[in-house]
Amino acid sequence: MDRLIAQYGLVLVFANVLLEQLGLPIPAVPALVVAGALSAEGEFSPLAAFGVAFVACMMGDAAWYLAGRRYGRRVMKLLCRVSLSPDSCVRQTEFRFERWGKLTLVLSKFIPGLSTIAPPLAGATRLGWPSFLVFNGIGVVIWAGAAIAAGMLFHAQINEFIVRLEGLGTLAAEAIGVLLGGYIALKWWERRRFYKMLRVARIGVDELRALIRGDKRPVVVDVRSPGARVLDPRFIPGALAMDVAEVDRRLEQLPADREIIFYCTCPNEASAAQVAKKLLGLGYTKVRPLHGGLDAWIAAGYEVERREQGGK
Repeated sequence: MDRLIAQYGLVLVFANVLLEQLGLPIPAVPALVVAGALSAEGEFSPLAAFGVAFVACMMGDAAWYLAGRRYGRRVMKLLCRVSLSPDSCVRQTEFRFERWGKLTLVLSKFIPGLSTIAPPLAGATRLGWPSFLVFNGIGVVIWAGAAIAAGMLFHAQINEFIVRLEGLGTLAAEAIGVLLGGYIALKWWERRRFYKMLRVARIGVDELRALIRGDKRPVVVDVRSPGARVLDPRFIPGALAMDVAEVDRRLEQLPADREIIFYCTCPNEASAAQVAKKLLGLGYTKVRPLHGGLDAWIAAGYEVERREQGGK
């Protein structure tokens, strides 16, 4: 890698950082560390390496921020549909935004899977452009600066390690390829296992509406996060607002002898299906997630009610 960076210089660093921020599984930190090591040996200026990394990262993040601001949660859904870790995609990011606020943009660069999701979520929550630039910029400065500084500090050891890899010839490249392929395969297997876990009987919006209008009205539960409800305050009429973490504490509101329908706005009804699976394990028999979630209900043209933040 040091030979590639030395030959193609800052262009490779720029491309690597930009592609990672756009969502491709191409880690940029190794390139930044090697760039720092080469900077310490006079191949190019460390400020130049930092500058191109900063610009590339801000460009990628700004693109996602603007997409989130324009298209809202649809952008996050798209990202999670192609994510290798869909179970921890949007919900964990929303949780951290609710807990850390703007600091999420600073810390996201150091949390795998959060870096790409945080900018569009900031846009979807209507975080101001100046605030986004400031806090995201601080995060980029720390992230890129730390990687380049680490490369400069340990440049002798890094170069020695790379020389040994080059001495192995194609064997080193094959080993790296196997490790990378193994990582992707593991994530793909975890993704398949997650979606297999979500295979539980679902109810369609037409059937749910018929139940609501019938004699035995079901218990309908909105398991979106508080942040998601702020973004979209629409509810299926009469639905209980219950975060996933609250379900265990509010079982008394979920009678086992009635139909219980969970819904959310996450890809593949992930949160709703997880809660349904959990209640089935507790002995409930009439529990189903709503196929398509709130989006399908709204698309069908059925009535909704709007609530202020914190409404139950």
